[in-house]
Amino acid sequence: MADSRDEWHVRDRVLYPGRTVLVMGIVNVTPDSFSDGGRYAAAEAAVAHGLDLVRQGADLLDIGGESTRPGAEPVPLDEELHRILPVVRALAAHTDVPLSIDTYKAETARQALAAGAHIVNDVTALGDPDMAEVVRSSGAGLVLMHMRGTPQTMQANPVYDDVAADVARFLEARLQAAADVGIAGRRVVLDPGVGFGKTAEHNLELLARLAELRRLGRPVCLGVSRKGFMGRLLGRSAEERLAASLAAACFALAAGAAQIVRVHDVAPTRDAVRLFRALQERQHPSV
Repeated sequence: MADSRDEWHVRDRVLYPGRTVLVMGIVNVTPDSFSDGGRYAAAEAAVAHGLDLVRQGADLLDIGGESTRPGAEPVPLDEELHRILPVVRALAAHTDVPLSIDTYKAETARQALAAGAHIVNDVTALGDPDMAEVVRSSGAGLVLMHMRGTPQTMQANPVYDDVAADVARFLEARLQAAADVGIAGRRVVLDPGVGFGKTAEHNLELLARLAELRRLGRPVCLGVSRKGFMGRLLGRSAEERLAASLAAACFALAAGAAQIVRVHDVAPTRDAVRLFRALQERQHPSV
């Protein structure tokens, strides 16, 4: 019998993150993202970058017009739309890869979906009271993420009783809240929010126990690419964190705890995932 995590319904498509790991390429149309801010802020550069990520093997593209790095200032709705709509339209016209819009604003999500997006990646897990209806009525896929506070406040002394258990309870509650307004579970994936309102120690504990999210029965989208806690642990700049990013992703895959990986570096991640799967398929039980 098929596992419920095998399917993710995103508008008119069905994706299968439970059967093969999906690589989600990041397209930041922002001047201030922590890793590549400003590099693809112009629409033409962002579109070219997105198409390049598809050529590298991205299964999905996640397009964002507002940075959610710690301390980032909010972006007005009109500015966010100005940044992302030309990119969504152009990518929808030039690639068949499903497009995700990284936003917590219902109106941004509505217009991006009308422009050709398939998924809403919401770091506030339906914090905007109008977001649930936008997602429900469009049939869009949904990523629900855990974040304590806002980007401006989330790193101000975050405290948990038990970070892994607390995150799991939060995501379970938001999954139920989505179901209560008519968003079927098969349309939802969960993101533990590594780096969002968590210390380096919290992030390590959360990753080590990520498999605990499997009890919620939905795919997990893991965003650890170039995260700041890696820099603090290893003394590496954002551009020097590829090896650490791959290590964290493969650790999660080995635990069966991630079905989607959201990354800046698509080609090396794709290689790592393919080799990991090839080895896993040939692994024999210990005698």
